[in-house]
Amino acid sequence: MKELKALNKSLLLMIVVMLIFSACSSRKYTARPAAGSTIAAKAAEAMSHLKSKELYRFINDWTGVQYALGGLDKTGVDCSGFAFLLQKNIYGSVLPRRSRDQADVVNEKSIANLNEGDLIFFSFGGNTVDHVGVYLNHNFFVHASTTRGVVVDDLSIPAYQRAFVKAGSLKK
Repeated sequence: MKELKALNKSLLLMIVVMLIFSACSSRKYTARPAAGSTIAAKAAEAMSHLKSKELYRFINDWTGVQYALGGLDKTGVDCSGFAFLLQKNIYGSVLPRRSRDQADVVNEKSIANLNEGDLIFFSFGGNTVDHVGVYLNHNFFVHASTTRGVVVDDLSIPAYQRAFVKAGSLKK
């Protein structure tokens, strides 16, 4: 009987040891990044490379503000209103209020030659400019999205590539 109890204790101890070692196995598990997290990480990196700390603070302060057609404050803002406010508060420049009019006051540049603060224009509803954003760096821009509010986005996303009309810096 003593031998049976000793054997049971040995078996129990061996099972516990095996469970411990199997729980601490060297197998590596990799988690998949959440959808969009790669873009979010790249957007955060683009933000960290901004030359203007005032621009960084402005974007940070406005990120997530809801879209509102004709809006010009933190209860809601549209794309041209956001570009208007950003240019006024950060660069001291006065833009027209509508995106299609804003497109008329830029010296056109290729995307490869854009600088921080340059404007980017899109047409999602036809041939005329109907959306504007502000270029940051590394192919990222900030804008007031109709669905997500003020957000930093990747210009290389196919929807933006298809809708791109022109970009440039303000005429002096």
